[in-house]
Amino acid sequence: PITSSENEAVINSLPTKESPGPDGFTAESYQKYKEELLPFLQILLQAIEKEGCEIDLQIVSKVQAQYPGVCINNEVVEPSAEQIAKYKELVAKTSNLENVKFAWHNETSSEYQRRMLEKKEVQKWDFIHMIQMLYYVKDIPATLKFFHSLLGTNAKILIIVVSGSSGWDKLWKKYGSRLPQDDLCLYVTSDDLTQMLDNLGLKYECYDLLSTLDISDCFTDGNETADLLWDFLTETCNFNATAPPDLKAELVKDLQEPEFSTKKEGKVLFNNNLSFIVIGA
Repeated sequence: PITSSENEAVINSLPTKESPGPDGFTAESYQKYKEELLPFLQILLQAIEKEGCEIDLQIVSKVQAQYPGVCINNEVVEPSAEQIAKYKELVAKTSNLENVKFAWHNETSSEYQRRMLEKKEVQKWDFIHMIQMLYYVKDIPATLKFFHSLLGTNAKILIIVVSGSSGWDKLWKKYGSRLPQDDLCLYVTSDDLTQMLDNLGLKYECYDLLSTLDISDCFTDGNETADLLWDFLTETCNFNATAPPDLKAELVKDLQEPEFSTKKEGKVLFNNNLSFIVIGA
């Protein structure tokens, strides 16, 4: 797991004295970005493996602490009724939320976008986050363009997605065409997203956070954890039981290679590097 000190070390190492790069941000804007968003990034990166509703509520708590007494509107767009129910339960058990107004929308981001456009409503927001969700969006450029149009003055969008330097990128490029996709799941990394943002002409900042995933159990037969890991890595239900033997053998070999993983103290650690992309208004 990523520790608080590791988060702070990475964020504090971001450049503060560089000239504007291709994204157009000055040294001052980099420094301002770090000072303003460090608390939020600490919360998000520490909670990345938790349920989505826990992350949302931690963000709300951090906003409350930074802007005491200010009325906060938390609008949730979530296609899973189960996740919405969990969020409502968590809110009901949490105190000091009197100044927070919650609105839950049981729909996909595309359905939300279509509904807002049909109603011709323009609701501006100060902070929008898309954490590990753009893999499940059919038209990512259209989604980015729409939600960027909802940003108020000085507002930000935060995206967290797997990095182009991660093992996921190599895995998807080499094996994506051979893996069944029973549901919508796009093989997209930060490299793909930054190219889309460049094409849209949007200003952004992108930073990598080093992360690993222990996949040692994948190489032990008869291990229930291994079955779950294989399903997760391949986005395939019951992969261990249904995969062609030659495909499984290739993956077993490749996942232990340096381009995918590192070996440390007898463990195989998959390169799970993440990128966080901050888009300005």
